[in-house]
Amino acid sequence: MTPRIWVAIDESDRAAVDRLLSAIEPHREVKVGLELFSRLGPHFVRELSNRGYDLFLDLKYHDIPRTVGRAVAAVRDLGARMVTVHAAGGLAMLKAAVDAAGPMTVVAVTVLTSLDGTALREMGLTLGPQEWASELANLAREAGVQGIVCSGDEVAAMRSLWPSARTVVPGIRLLGQDAGDQRRVVTPTVAVQRGATDLVVGRAVTGASNPRAVLTRIQAEIAGQGGNGHNDHS
Repeated sequence: MTPRIWVAIDESDRAAVDRLLSAIEPHREVKVGLELFSRLGPHFVRELSNRGYDLFLDLKYHDIPRTVGRAVAAVRDLGARMVTVHAAGGLAMLKAAVDAAGPMTVVAVTVLTSLDGTALREMGLTLGPQEWASELANLAREAGVQGIVCSGDEVAAMRSLWPSARTVVPGIRLLGQDAGDQRRVVTPTVAVQRGATDLVVGRAVTGASNPRAVLTRIQAEIAGQGGNGHNDHS
């Protein structure tokens, strides 16, 4: 199955969000992150769901199990299709998220694409990004999480480690585009070739003068690159 493309809607106000949604029509798969959720709130998320958008809530929950379970249940009721939690929250927290999710897909964030080996060492970790991502992926799999978020650098290893997982890859850039604050970026084609089932595309599309044209280009680039063996895109 052709990988899903989630367009990251990270605008700061309602008018800007509406302009961007119009600019990518008829694309309906959007990712709502912390900034938009914090500014416009659950009511707007529910409105988007009611308008027929498939919603990926990238809220990266990381707290005690009881709190995360209740938070996941709350966004489930908003009509979200997928939500993120931090794998580093631990086994009990991940299980609480899964138990509360119902039909909603839970994916666990492994290593943020803004982090590299230097940043991990600054945090006191001796493992590199791929090794740490593998440890966290194993934990998420044990908890019953449906998939993981990882960079394009790790996705091939994650697919080998966990072939049935949803593998969500952010940090997508077209050739020649600025990486911004991301450290580990990859092109759409490379991400899909390595086994990504879902791509998260933000500034590569939303910062373009013609977002729909760039989105169409990405769709064309990955056409025929699917067939990664993971067909459950519920």
